[in-house]
Amino acid sequence: MTYRVVIEPAALKMLANITDRRVQEKIRDRIDGLAQEPEKQGKPLTGELTGYRSIRAVGQRYRIIYEVRADKVLVLLVALGIRREKGKQDIYTLARKILRLRLWKPPGRR
Repeated sequence: MTYRVVIEPAALKMLANITDRRVQEKIRDRIDGLAQEPEKQGKPLTGELTGYRSIRAVGQRYRIIYEVRADKVLVLLVALGIRREKGKQDIYTLARKILRLRLWKPPGRR
């Protein structure tokens, strides 16, 4: 079964802000790969990001955070960026902040 991949506007902006075109291309390839069996890729997240999954891209440096909606055969890409442990610009820190600001709705609340 092939899933339709939808990129949220915030994630699209994050992708556009990556200046290296080769990195952008590798991330897009990884995103395209989510159309096939996305629930078997990446790892499930916990805490505030429960219901989302994270997959590594571009030499393990970048993370793509997404939600799988099996009932709609849809993968919703909500954020992407560099993993910087304990940093203010860490992708997981940014994703939690976006969720708190309600710039996207948590899984099951749509």
